[in-house]
Amino acid sequence: MLLFTFEDVTVVRAGRIVFEGLELALPEGLTAVVGPSGAGKSTLLRLLNRLADPQRGVVRYRGRDIRSLDVLALRREVALVPQLPALLPGSVADNVRYTGRLAGRPPDIAGLLADAALPADLAEREATALSVGEQQRVMLARALATGPRVLLADEPTAALDQDSRAIVERTLLGLSDRQDLSLVLVTHDRAQASRLAERVIAIPAPDRGLAVRRRARST
Repeated sequence: MLLFTFEDVTVVRAGRIVFEGLELALPEGLTAVVGPSGAGKSTLLRLLNRLADPQRGVVRYRGRDIRSLDVLALRREVALVPQLPALLPGSVADNVRYTGRLAGRPPDIAGLLADAALPADLAEREATALSVGEQQRVMLARALATGPRVLLADEPTAALDQDSRAIVERTLLGLSDRQDLSLVLVTHDRAQASRLAERVIAIPAPDRGLAVRRRARST
């Protein structure tokens, strides 16, 4: 089954056409969306869990118009990890518990931290006092606390150094393999897209069509 489909989707932001008549299908698995700043990558991602809606056309999730779905239930199942960490005051565990409460499920703090490649002893640390790389992985653990089937990652390594970027990349690949979790990744880094994704959607410029490249990810 297709994960997402875009049918004649038009999006206008601040008087500028971002997409016009977009037709696109995203299967389950790992997909990367690449392109320059301003091309509409993040807008495309936001359409997938209704942080934005198109002016025209339909976005479908597993065959259903996402506007027919409860928006909070959709966002629990299709979870977003934003580009920059936005943690709540309090401990790492407090942050993960908060998202778990929203989803109505008590989180396994140690298990979620392990899934995000974080040691269990960070649970009681002040979340905002961690390194940027650790904070980004706390954001990942928070997203996983809802038990999502799809993870949307918006430039998740843009602010990280090389070592932290490698850890996050390994973590994302590991989650996909272990949890049967689909991933839609937005990145400006084509090399990263090639490392992580089974298919790549290239958005070269706002006034040009999308290009889709598929490949088998090596293991």
